[in-house]
Amino acid sequence: MASPEERLAELGLSVPEVVPPVAAYVPAVRSGAHVFTAGQIPMREGALVATGKVGDTATPEQATEAAQQCALNALAAIRSVTGTLEGIRIVKVVVFVASTPDFTGQPAVANGASELLGQVFGDLGVHARSAVGVAALPLDATVEVEVVAEVLG
Repeated sequence: MASPEERLAELGLSVPEVVPPVAAYVPAVRSGAHVFTAGQIPMREGALVATGKVGDTATPEQATEAAQQCALNALAAIRSVTGTLEGIRIVKVVVFVASTPDFTGQPAVANGASELLGQVFGDLGVHARSAVGVAALPLDATVEVEVVAEVLG
């Protein structure tokens, strides 16, 4: 069976460097068997991949791609405290989508994160989830994702 990082490579992706915090927090904290990530915004190589609100300046497709990048950043945060993605189960994902009041497609945007986690972890990537529309996110990010993971064994 392929490792999570091998599955990412098959998708043409890799775990990025941990995104440095933009305020007074750490990217992830382990408490017992669980790892809680800070909200991860869609940073790639030091720049946001999407800004603005869905329904205004950002498209649902851009937001879905941003959610995937947020999930990759969450994996980097998890690995920074566990040393590996082996033996990790994704328990809960919370996706915040900066959107106009009339946009109701937050669940589809959140699938960018959820589907990636499923592809990377298989059955261990099946998780509970919330998808929430919000007025604004830090640095005008379009999406922010939090992940709770369990370290098995």
